[in-house]
Amino acid sequence: MLDTNLIRADFPILQRRVGESPLVYLDSANTSQKPRQVVDAIAEHYLQHNANVARAMHLLGAEATAAFEDARGKVARFIGAARPEEVIFTKNASEALNLAANTLGASLKPGDEVVISVMEHHSNIVPWQLVCQRTGATLRWFDITDDGRLDLEAAERDNLINERTKIVSVTWVSNVLGTENPVSAIAEQAHAVGARMVVDASQAVPHLATDVQQLGADLVAFTAHKMLGPTGIGILWGRYELLAELPPFLGGGEMIEVVEMERSTYAAPPHRFEAGTPPIAQAVGLGAAIDYLTGIGMDAIAAHEHEITAYALGKLTDIEGLRILGPTEAVARGSAISFNLDGVHPHDVMQVLDSRGVAIRGGHHCARPLHKRLGVQSSTRASAYLYTTPAEIDALADALVFTRDYFAPRFKG
Repeated sequence: MLDTNLIRADFPILQRRVGESPLVYLDSANTSQKPRQVVDAIAEHYLQHNANVARAMHLLGAEATAAFEDARGKVARFIGAARPEEVIFTKNASEALNLAANTLGASLKPGDEVVISVMEHHSNIVPWQLVCQRTGATLRWFDITDDGRLDLEAAERDNLINERTKIVSVTWVSNVLGTENPVSAIAEQAHAVGARMVVDASQAVPHLATDVQQLGADLVAFTAHKMLGPTGIGILWGRYELLAELPPFLGGGEMIEVVEMERSTYAAPPHRFEAGTPPIAQAVGLGAAIDYLTGIGMDAIAAHEHEITAYALGKLTDIEGLRILGPTEAVARGSAISFNLDGVHPHDVMQVLDSRGVAIRGGHHCARPLHKRLGVQSSTRASAYLYTTPAEIDALADALVFTRDYFAPRFKG
């Protein structure tokens, strides 16, 4: 069991009050809160070591470069990468997925197919739409079952992954349904037909012990701000042999080897994909976040979240008029729980809960096609993390009952 009181002491923002109510932060799938250790690491970098990397040859430049590359090494160890050079820093997971689409997709042609799923975040839909439009390739997708799992039987029946498939890109854990997808098994199918496998791990790496070697993917994208780190930095991991084959995505300083007016040659990975001044202080903050998570232990964090998720699903299932979208049991699912209150718009739910200090999200969560598939316009989402307590889940449930009864008095006993 995690000592949540000890953990919460590292997050001053969790001591805030909203009016008369204590803050109950249940929007970690959107962005996590940051411990004092991460904020202090960023401040210390700016105040004592600030310089550009790989350019300035003075002491501060050397310190900044060392800190930046040390963060790369921490990421590599955290996810089980074979070497630090497999870790590419981007500005967020969306840019990482765009990098994947624009480099892997450069060789697509008419007749080729790209496979995604209907439960993807827009960041893992739109880049593939764009590259298919440019190249004439065809975009196909996994459907879902009524309980919010990938419909693997229908995919098999429809021969979704076949000899025309060149790229498969799916989320590891859904940001709406919480569903944990069997990405390793899908990767095996993709590789069996010679396709590349891309995984959006934005909702997985912050919560689960990750070994990219075992995952079976060729490229994996995730972001720092959902794992206690700062905004402004994302990660694309790739197998080095594949990265060495891919063309650059952005052009500029530090991604080059030699520049002539007629042509240029490019640096080896990862610098080939890191044009311009990178997110230096953000990398330092990410490194501090990884230190923090590693100190607690990812297995312990996953166990805590499993207990909190099971407790939350039980509390929400007991609320009459509330419908959970996706799995209703804490089996192969993450801590994000999306739901609807009968007759109450998610934005109204969000606003009323906010007035009682409960911070959640209302909308389509950058997953409009999924909501359309589920037959709803939008939903309300609560999402827990390592600092979430059962008392906060109780506050959520109480606030939802209050909201339901306010808008729909027929539910009052």
